[in-house]
Amino acid sequence: MEEERIKVLSFPSDSPPLSIIAAAKIAGIALATQTSTSGSLTLSFSNGLELHGNYVILRYIGRVAAIRNFYGDDAFHAAQIDEWLEYAPTLLLGSEFENACSYMDIYMEKRTFFVSHSFSIADIAIWSGLAGAIQRWESLRKSSKYPNLVRWYNSVSAEYSDALNEVTALYVGKKGLGKQLAAKPKEQKSADGNSSDKVNLGSRPSSEIDLPYAELRKVRLRFAPEPSGYLHIGHSKAALLNQYFAQRYQGEVILRFDDTNPTKESNEFVENLIKDVETLGIKYQKITYTSDYFPKLMDMAEKLIKEGKAYVDDTPREQMQKERMDGIESKCRSNSVEENLKLWKEMIAGSERGLQCCLRGKLDMQDPNKSLRDPVYYRCNPVPHHRIGAKYKLYPTYDFACPFVDAEEGITHALRSSEYHDRNAQYYRIQEDMGMRKVHIYEFSRLNMVYTLLSKRKLLWFVQNGKVDGWDDPRFPTVQGIVRRGLKIEALIQFILEQGASKNLNLMEWDKLWTINKKIIDPVCPRHTAVIEERKVLLTLTDGPDEPFVRIIPRHKKYDGAGEKATTFTKRIWIDYADAEYISVNEEVTLMDWGNAIVKEIIKDQDGNITQLVGVLHLQGSVKTTKLKLTWLAETSELVNLSLVEFDYLITKKKLEEGEDFLDAVNPCTKKETAAIGDSNIRNLKQGEILQLERKGYFRCDVPFVRPSKPVVLIAIPDGRQQSMLK
Repeated sequence: MEEERIKVLSFPSDSPPLSIIAAAKIAGIALATQTSTSGSLTLSFSNGLELHGNYVILRYIGRVAAIRNFYGDDAFHAAQIDEWLEYAPTLLLGSEFENACSYMDIYMEKRTFFVSHSFSIADIAIWSGLAGAIQRWESLRKSSKYPNLVRWYNSVSAEYSDALNEVTALYVGKKGLGKQLAAKPKEQKSADGNSSDKVNLGSRPSSEIDLPYAELRKVRLRFAPEPSGYLHIGHSKAALLNQYFAQRYQGEVILRFDDTNPTKESNEFVENLIKDVETLGIKYQKITYTSDYFPKLMDMAEKLIKEGKAYVDDTPREQMQKERMDGIESKCRSNSVEENLKLWKEMIAGSERGLQCCLRGKLDMQDPNKSLRDPVYYRCNPVPHHRIGAKYKLYPTYDFACPFVDAEEGITHALRSSEYHDRNAQYYRIQEDMGMRKVHIYEFSRLNMVYTLLSKRKLLWFVQNGKVDGWDDPRFPTVQGIVRRGLKIEALIQFILEQGASKNLNLMEWDKLWTINKKIIDPVCPRHTAVIEERKVLLTLTDGPDEPFVRIIPRHKKYDGAGEKATTFTKRIWIDYADAEYISVNEEVTLMDWGNAIVKEIIKDQDGNITQLVGVLHLQGSVKTTKLKLTWLAETSELVNLSLVEFDYLITKKKLEEGEDFLDAVNPCTKKETAAIGDSNIRNLKQGEILQLERKGYFRCDVPFVRPSKPVVLIAIPDGRQQSMLK
């Protein structure tokens, strides 16, 4: 039996099978999921066959997965895996939880995986048992009680972070395994009795979302950005929701570029949008372009003219806008079909007369919904198109092209943000006039962030006026910008899923996103040390080592996967001036990763600034009794020059009101660079690597070590609570 014949995984709403879902995610096996009213756990196949039971299904996935040794490399190892599958439920017994952890900790002392030398479904079963008991496990994980088990758990969580973070975000709440809503598609009725596509995810993404009128394996969606800028956090919500539903219903997503405005669009934007979509992990079936359909759209426009459903209008734009607002019909509305076709040909030719005209749909100028008051279908534009050159002198509007191409490409559901709600009736009416198949619209709320502009026109202003370094600037809300600032894509996915799919407009805080991000990076990112260059203070330890010596210590005390680093110990060490200011004569302080020392002398210049400290080691002293825990660096030639860069919001107002000019709220100071020195291990950092500078925060390596004279550039990563150094 082939994996492709799997139909659906059904399970009780209060007992999602983490191990099966996680194994399928890691193995790349697509499973549609739904909750079961019978309370049984079943894997159904398209040929009517079924498998029942947690570990029966898990073993099946282990056998069909294209992962080496996923269910053992021989009969003996497969039997060992079976033993651990039978043992895993012990973790669900409250009274036996700690006994089980103790047993596994001893077992894992000299092991990387539970069976043999390969990651297997045994590891997934144990990981799922611990992750499902989140409250008990997290408290033990933070202690030093079970170091071997924690090391293994952290290693697995980091190695398969994309899949496992998605599983825990969807199925594990703060108290453990969460309930799921039934996955059966349902049509929801609004107060007026009409269909409503509003579905609320709730405060946590522990519920499945239903897509109205959806059928398994028949759902086809599209993510259709305009190539006039880079993908930003607002677009990410639409992209990820499309992917969510495609996976949920074993359907597919098309990546379509809505390239109908050559004035704003370019190949650069197309290439970077593809890059950004792939960064988000969106699995699209193919790439299409609205411009692929220009000939068919032209034919459709001419057909509507001939049917009296569209007309050419030469009313000046401002007057046309006023007439639409007032419900006044254009003088051209009663033109004959022959006159309209004649002017249409002038538009196609891009003649002087044609450039004065546009094509409008003949809908209803008295409709209370102003989007139905004869919208524009085509406008003239002599600017060459980035894909097809100067072939056309006129281009369809989004309002005209979108319903046509959606129907033409077989899209079943068009996901649109609720800001388009008033234009849904227009979308359906245009499809009806075209005589095309109806596409269901699914609404979700637009993602808005505090102190943030998401308008591509406004973001372009910052790029063109040199206020930022480009579309990937860490101050920008683009995917490339926030990733460059240190955001993990898993954090963005979790953040967006938590927002749900309601139509309520929300203004979200960045702090919440960065807090999620911290929880992902903190358990695994390596620790390093830096001292601020300005006014750094030399502490001389009179009884310190006469000859420098080196110790190899972990880069992360609780995560072996971070590796090791070399720390040099000398009698002359650098500390931050800010720390030196708090030290008193004869005070005992702790030098982190070394031990205690007593400061005997504080030397100042004539202005009262501290220039040197003198002290002695007191390594037998207790770190629990000291008030100050100091980061320090040995005075050696191996230290690395650093530039620590921190950013602030681009605007000074939390939210711009309608009609308010963003130029009045531009923040004049959004970037601060601080020179520092760092430990010698920093020269091994790679671009994009995330680290913590102890007592200074989290950073992402933007420019790695090249030569001693060129500083390593580290970008500060917000953690959801720290105040900006710029304030």
